Amino acid sequence: MSEKRNAGLTRRQLLLSSAGGAALGAVASAQAATIAGIPAWNPFDHNAPLFIDKPGWQFFSAAQAREVEAIVERLIPADELSASGKDAGCAVFIDRQLAGAYGGFERQYMEGPFQPGTAAQGDQSPLVPRERYRLGLAALEQYCQAQFGASFSALDDERRDAILAGLERGEIELLGIVASLFFAQILGNTLEGFFADPIYGGNRDMLSWRMLGFPGARYDYREHIARHNQKLDLEPLSIIGSSAWNRKG
Repeated sequence: MSEKRNAGLTRRQLLLSSAGGAALGAVASAQAATIAGIPAWNPFDHNAPLFIDKPGWQFFSAAQAREVEAIVERLIPADELSASGKDAGCAVFIDRQLAGAYGGFERQYMEGPFQPGTAAQGDQSPLVPRERYRLGLAALEQYCQAQFGASFSALDDERRDAILAGLERGEIELLGIVASLFFAQILGNTLEGFFADPIYGGNRDMLSWRMLGFPGARYDYREHIARHNQKLDLEPLSIIGSSAWNRKG
């Protein structure tokens, strides 16, 4: 009886044998593809960037947008090198991000427990960006009205800077949200909007890229690869490309 079992195939051996045979068959029947020359390439054929191409505010109310523009204008003030965060479109960038998947942290794990962590553990708040802005802007309005009888946007630059510094240091108490959390949120988003690709609403006219000399989203540097230690002065390109990319033939 034992000898008969050893002489035949077990179920496990049969399955392994079948799987191996199927794999060999697939390899044998596969057709190799040969690519000659440079493959055709069209920007965003299969993976278009996610952005909102609509006029007007998509998330903020007109009043909220006014306050956000006043904040980003002081976080990145205009100087001899660049326009302000407001003129660069940082508030528009933030508005578009909040109206999209980022606003709800849809790609992040947002289940509890929520409890304070160490500085190395990063953000532990249960509030998604949309909630942070709603709570933060409402609380900032309440604070400014109570202290100065006016909205943040109506205050002079010196007073606005002092308020932002107080938020950053956590010296100002806001109702419903930790002041430093709100400040970190809007500061980070402002910097993103200032340096991100213009397709997302900020970095208007690629002003930050021009200031830094960043060439943008160029996919081909073969014409310049042999030029070492030279200033190229390349016109920056958005990831949406240029009209030259759409030429046929």
